[in-house]
Amino acid sequence: MRLASKLIHPPGGTCQHTGAVHVPIYETSTFKQDAPGRNKGYDYSRTGNPTRDALETYIAHVESGRHGVAFSSGMAAITSCLMLLRAGDHLIATAGLYGGTYRLLTQVIEDFGIFSSFVDTGDLAAIEAAFTSSTKALLVETPSNPLMRISDIRAIAALAHRRGALLMVDNTFMSPWLQRPLELGADLVIESATKFLNGHSDVLAGLVSTNDDGLARRLKQIQNAVGAVPSPLDCWLLMRGMKTLAVRLSHEQASAGRIAEWLSRRPEVERVLYPGLETFDGYEVHRAQADGPGAVLSFVLGDGLNAGTFVSSVSVWTLAVSLGAVESIITQPSRMTHLSYPREELARLGLSDNLVRLSVGLEDPDDLIADLETALDLTRKPG
Repeated sequence: MRLASKLIHPPGGTCQHTGAVHVPIYETSTFKQDAPGRNKGYDYSRTGNPTRDALETYIAHVESGRHGVAFSSGMAAITSCLMLLRAGDHLIATAGLYGGTYRLLTQVIEDFGIFSSFVDTGDLAAIEAAFTSSTKALLVETPSNPLMRISDIRAIAALAHRRGALLMVDNTFMSPWLQRPLELGADLVIESATKFLNGHSDVLAGLVSTNDDGLARRLKQIQNAVGAVPSPLDCWLLMRGMKTLAVRLSHEQASAGRIAEWLSRRPEVERVLYPGLETFDGYEVHRAQADGPGAVLSFVLGDGLNAGTFVSSVSVWTLAVSLGAVESIITQPSRMTHLSYPREELARLGLSDNLVRLSVGLEDPDDLIADLETALDLTRKPG
């Protein structure tokens, strides 16, 4: 079955008791037992819930994995994966990754004795040089958020496994519709399901997929012990959103391509960062491992233009954090999603105040372009 069909027909996607075409919302905290320790497969919803089980089976099904584990947010999913490590372990992570992940690694995980090195994971030699005898895992974003830097998942997986390390890939920007890192050798695939998988800005959730039985078993233990689980309603809403992933993201990607081409011709724009442009650094690597460039792009406004003024001048675009929704979202990362970075680190990474990130939604692309044009006109005006 092809992926578009798999998204519509996940295993266990109908109610086994009634034949309902949607899994029911088992909105319960506890389950009646037949006798102490004897139940019908469930005892408490933190430990297991039929609606969540259906979601976990679903994400494994579309990620080409054997196991899925659901969490209450993307950050809860990443945190739980990092809890596979121990004090004294070393992690290599993509430089310039999402600000929330950077904050977690530098302000929380370090307190537990797990230290991170941030490198350009698009450079295999840089990764190799960052390895120490304590390196146990790599955490890669590709494309990275928001600089859209590309890392070669196959090559990094081979390097990581040769050195005895795990490869974790944050696949939020692509989703399984466009990129399936497990097929490329990754050990763990992490999704902020809040974004493209759900697609409607009404659910917080995180998902992890793996083919490794031991990693899955340990993650389920962590999930239960920590209790960072999504509600049955959120699981149900997420499954509903996932069924339209293919049609949503295909339309959004087509619009993003048009917008990227338009921006690349604008004199006010210094640089467009989008894997769908043949001039983009990393175009060939991305094309070899993904089925499309996605619906997120960034661009840099030229000198003398204020990005804060620009992003505040739109009316069709929604000025907000997050991405992957039906509504198009515009963000100034240095002042919004990446505030946890020190200013000097942002400058070193090339993540300037003039960088703007776009997540293209389902509006008419002509309306989105016209809105950007109006905002550029307003930004150019003195005063």
